[in-house]
Formats: sequence, structure tokens, C-alpha cells
Amino acid sequence: MKTLSLLILILISLTSFGQNSGGKEVDLQKLPAHPRLLLLKGEEQSIKRAIVENRAWEKMHNAIVAEAEKMINLPMLERIQIGRRLLDKSRECIRRVFYLSYAYRMTGDKKFFDRAEKEMLNVAKFTDWNPNHFLDVAEMTLGMAIGYDWLNDALSDESKKTIANAIVMKGLIPSLDRRYNYWQRYTHNWNQVCNAGLSYGAIAVASRYPGVAKQILDRAVNTIHLPMEDYQPDGAYPEGYIYWDYGTSFNVLFLSAVDKAFGTDFELTSIPGFLKTGGFYMNMTGVTGLPFNWGDCGNRAVFNPAMFWFAQKNNDPSLIWVEKGYLDNWDVSSFTRNRLLPAVMVWGKEIALDKIAPPAAKAWMGQGANPVAMFRTSWTDLNATYLAFKAGSPSVNHGHMDIGSFVFESNGIRWASDFGMQDYESLESKGIRLFGRTQDSERWKVFRYNNFVHNTLTVNRKHQRVNGYAKIDRYSDNPAFSYAVSDLTAVYDGQVAGVKRGVALVEGKYAMIQDEITAKDTATTVRWTMLTQADVTLSKNSATLKKEGKELLLKVKSGSKVTMKTWSTEPTTDYDAPNPGTILVGFEVQLPPGKKETIQVTLLPKGTKASKKSQALESW
Repeated sequence: MKTLSLLILILISLTSFGQNSGGKEVDLQKLPAHPRLLLLKGEEQSIKRAIVENRAWEKMHNAIVAEAEKMINLPMLERIQIGRRLLDKSRECIRRVFYLSYAYRMTGDKKFFDRAEKEMLNVAKFTDWNPNHFLDVAEMTLGMAIGYDWLNDALSDESKKTIANAIVMKGLIPSLDRRYNYWQRYTHNWNQVCNAGLSYGAIAVASRYPGVAKQILDRAVNTIHLPMEDYQPDGAYPEGYIYWDYGTSFNVLFLSAVDKAFGTDFELTSIPGFLKTGGFYMNMTGVTGLPFNWGDCGNRAVFNPAMFWFAQKNNDPSLIWVEKGYLDNWDVSSFTRNRLLPAVMVWGKEIALDKIAPPAAKAWMGQGANPVAMFRTSWTDLNATYLAFKAGSPSVNHGHMDIGSFVFESNGIRWASDFGMQDYESLESKGIRLFGRTQDSERWKVFRYNNFVHNTLTVNRKHQRVNGYAKIDRYSDNPAFSYAVSDLTAVYDGQVAGVKRGVALVEGKYAMIQDEITAKDTATTVRWTMLTQADVTLSKNSATLKKEGKELLLKVKSGSKVTMKTWSTEPTTDYDAPNPGTILVGFEVQLPPGKKETIQVTLLPKGTKASKKSQALESW
């Protein structure tokens, strides 16, 4: 132990990291005894009461314990990287240790403890936790920290020593190396995940290694504000739905842990916008249950434990209306791939699930780096209408060239869709440099990422401008005419003299997308596209979409001649993923030099007629 402590002191003296100079500081003297992460000793009783009193919590608890049972006979984890990442192993470490530790604390059955101990001792033997991709280190550290803390009373001295040393030498110390701690300056999910994971490690081993633990924690409380400030002003998360699930969940893990351990969140939740972001996430789920999956996002909805933390913090149980629907209608055992699932028993145990009412508001708008506006006609009617729109910039982390894009649902069908992301390894293994953010980055060669395949405009077959940005200029949540208007000119800089887009939900029945485009002093070709999974039949100035026995009419009104078209979504390169069951529908229009044109598209479910008279966007 003395040898390791001396080595740590030497390493700290040789590494470069952010010194705390007049910032916030943690007081390790305030730390409670183990267990001190999320759930203090004896607090299991409140979870047990919730299990007895509420059938949903009983089902969730049983699902977690049943999954822990299955883990006992799984092969041990091996240190096998996939490309540049060890991340799948780090995440499975969290899942196993968190579930097994929860099961042991709640049942007292030693078989769960024994397997958790073996998991941690096995991971402690890994040569390293892959600091070259530091998310891997952060998540592995978090998993190991939960087990070390929650099982501390039962662990032998030798196991404690081995696990704590691994947390320090393979987790905390590498984070003090300038080669690996670049993430502390980031304003996106890397900062949130890395600060959370390392803080868990520091809180867990603080009694053994107070010096390095304090350095890690002081750094965290003074740098995690950077991504938290990106929720300003209204709570819109720039990286979209699935990265909200990632970055925000770890941010909440961090806040919950420091508040429990030190009795304060260091005023971080007072940062404008952060506590509002539950509204953003809730509204990102459409009536069909599919997310508004712009940016690097999959097309599947997920159950999110962090929403229960936001419901508590805001004293607003309606924030978990969507999660409650999953609890009521889904097999909760399907949630057990979520490595953070046991946290819902910590954050949700005090919420009376049977008394949750639907949200009062049916519209939500947030400005920020990627502004969004979302409208729906009901939270309870499965055939309700949903329209969501985004502005923003392709330059944000995990951004696409999707400025001006939208999704639309009616009668239980998502008519206007989004591809979302392609698996990173499938692209990186083919040599694609995926995460560049300049105009000439290879990222924009990926089929799913550029504006040609999003529900927006393409001008003269050119990409949107990466350095362009569009806010939402005007917005209304009036049920008779809910709308958002955005000036997109900066995103098409050099391509048109001006372009504005308005999207509206009219009388809750149909969608209207209106573009006002002014050509430069050269002839301009404008392409309007919408991705759909429906069957498409073209007519003059219209297209009929059919899916699952339902119909939608896409109708175009323009002073200039439009040519209706469909475009294949089949890949033409060896790196683009297949896109079965999808097609692009839309049109092209030729604008003479200097021409100003208004193009209005209505999306009319069968039996619906357009009732709104045409008017300029400035009159909306």
C-alpha cells in the first residue's frame, strides 16, 4: 500500500491537469461511510416499501434481480477491443456490477456478491481500460466504483485493495495525463460521462487515496458546468435524443452522487436550462413511440431512469408520462440491457406512479445550439397528430446536415422519417474519418449524414454550410395554428440570396411546410425531399403515400413549375449502410436568377382538406 501511494504521488507530480485555482472545492471530511454512492446504508428500506406498495416497482425490481441471476453463469469479460473502442466491455462491466450489487443489497443473497466480486477482480487484471478512448476508462471506473462502494462491507481487505488500486491506477491516474484529459474542455457528452465516471471512482476510494480523489472531484465540479451550459436557455440538448440519454444520464448520475455524498450539488443545477431539459426529452417522443431521431441517433425509443430524477427535482411527475407508458405497457425485462436501470429504483421510489396525469402542454420549443419545436394534439390518443421541427447547425457534436428537417405522424403512422445514425465502427473500419466538422470533412460523404436525404432543402446539389446556424425566429403553440419559423439563409450561404422555412400543425389535423426562397443572380435548382417508409405514387404536383391501410396526400403549391420525384435510398458505396423499406419523395423546382418563390407543401391525412389560406411567413 505504501509503495502504491508513493507511486501515485510521483505520477501526480509528473502529470498535467487543471489545478483548482479559486474554484469550488469538495470537503472529503463530509463523506459518509460506505455505501456512499446514490444510496446510503439503510436506504434500501425505502425501495422495499415502494416494491410492496406499487406493482410497477415490484415488476422492475424483479426484472433487475432476475437479470442478475442470469449474470451469474455468464463467461467473464475479456479485454477485447472493437476497433478503437473497449466501450462495450466497459458498459457491460457497469451493467453486471450495478445489477449484482443492487441484487445483493436488496436480497442479501451471497451469490450476487460472489459474482460481483469476481467481475471486479477480473476487470482489475486488465492491462488497462483503454485510455486512448477515454469514455472506456470512465465507464469502467464507474462500474468498478459502484461495486467497491456498495459491497464494501462484505469485501475482503485483499479484494478492496486490488479493486481500489485498479480504480486509481487504471481510472483516476490516466485522467490526470495531458494525453488523455482533453475531454475536460469539451462542451458535450464526453465531459459529462468522463467527469461522472471518474468522480464515482474518486468518491469510492476517497478514504484510501484522499489526495488524488480530491483532485479528481475538484476538477469535476469546476468543469462539468461546460456541457451543462449548452442546455441554455430552454433545455434543448444539442446532441439529440440518444445522446441526451447518454450525456444527460451521466450528468444526473454525477449530480445525484455529489449531492448524496457532500450534501450539495455545488449550485450546478442553477445553470439556466438544465432542469428544463426533461421537457425536451419527453416531447422528443412522438405519438407512435418513435423518437425525433435527428443527428446521430437510432430510431428506437428507450426507457430513461434519469427522467425520474428530473420529475423529482422539478416536482413535476408528468415529466415521466412517457416512461410511465413504458412501465404500464411494455415487458420491463426488455429494459435490462440498460446498464443504468437500477438507478430508477433510487430516483423513482418516492413517486406515486398511479397518480401521474398527462402533461398539460402539448407543444414545446427550445432555442440553443440546435433549436427544436414540437407539437402534438394529445398525450393519450394513439391516433393523435405530431409534428416536430429542428433548426440549428451541422457543426454541433454528432450533428447532421439536417437544418430545417421535420418529422410528421398521424393516424398511428410516421409519414416523414429520419434515418438517424450509422454504426460508427461500420464506417471507421472502412477508413472513414467520421468526426470532422469542417465543410470538406469525410463525414458529409456518408449517405445518412448530408442534406440530400433529410427532410429539408438542397440547393444546386450542394451541401448545407457547416458553419451556418439558424434559430427559431417565431413560434406559436396556438392549437388552431401551431407553428415555428426559421431563417435558414446562413445554412445556404452563397447558394441563395435568402431562404425561410415555416412548419405548422393546422387545426391539429394536417401539416404545412412553407419555404420562401430568393434565388441569387444565377439560375437555381431547389430540391425538396422527405424520407418515408410508405409506398409512394406520384401525380402532378402531388404524391399519395400509403402504409398499413392508411393514406397521406403530399400536395405542392408553387408559382414555379415543380417536377415530382422519388429517389432511391440504396447505398452506392461500400461503406454506406443499407436502408430497406425507405424512399425519398419530393420534387425539384428551377428558379430564374433573382426569382423569389413561395413553395407550400401540405401533408393531408386521408379525409382531410386544407383549410388555411396561403399567407406569407411574416404574417403567420
